[in-house]
Amino acid sequence: MSKPAAAVPPSDTREVILEAALAIFADDGFDGATTRDIAARAGVSLGLLRYHFGSKTELWKAAVDRAFAELGANLAGALGDPSVTDDERRLRRMLRDHVRFVASNPAWVRMMHEEGKRRGPRMRWLVDRHVKPLYDAMGGLLAAAQRRGTVPPDVGLVHFFYILAGAVGLIFHQAEECKRLAGVDPADEGIVEAHVRAVEHLLLGPLQTEDVR
Repeated sequence: MSKPAAAVPPSDTREVILEAALAIFADDGFDGATTRDIAARAGVSLGLLRYHFGSKTELWKAAVDRAFAELGANLAGALGDPSVTDDERRLRRMLRDHVRFVASNPAWVRMMHEEGKRRGPRMRWLVDRHVKPLYDAMGGLLAAAQRRGTVPPDVGLVHFFYILAGAVGLIFHQAEECKRLAGVDPADEGIVEAHVRAVEHLLLGPLQTEDVR
């Protein structure tokens, strides 16, 4: 008699569902995504998905919260590292860590593109809950870089923020185009690190040996 399959712990089930949800929402958009497709991708029953998250909207919010929690933990290393001694170096470290996060989470980039272009309650919730705190934190770091002359003083935060978003994420958002155009896979580790260096150099000036991590 065969042994029954081991039950998946509830916390692991939630993580599997949230990972599947982010991928489906990124690929199909909120309106095109179905809870049935998400459940199928996660390998769980539709009833279990509804038990954990209720509505599709609540599932979307939970998937977004999970992605931003990972991003926040990633960036906390730059903002909270006591060995990083000034704000300009924090900005450089944060930029590098952000490129690596985006490279590892292309579904997050696609989801942000999808929601950012639409008016509505999801966009407002996303901005107010997650994007605005990042925007405000970057303001202080940008000001420090401007005081040191790394960034011109007439570059506004809104422009720097969106230039950064495009410079960091577009290569991963357009991965299939990049493969066809340049013959390289943006997900390859060497390409990711080359992109880290390129973005830092273009936005903040020549690389400083002591800053490279």
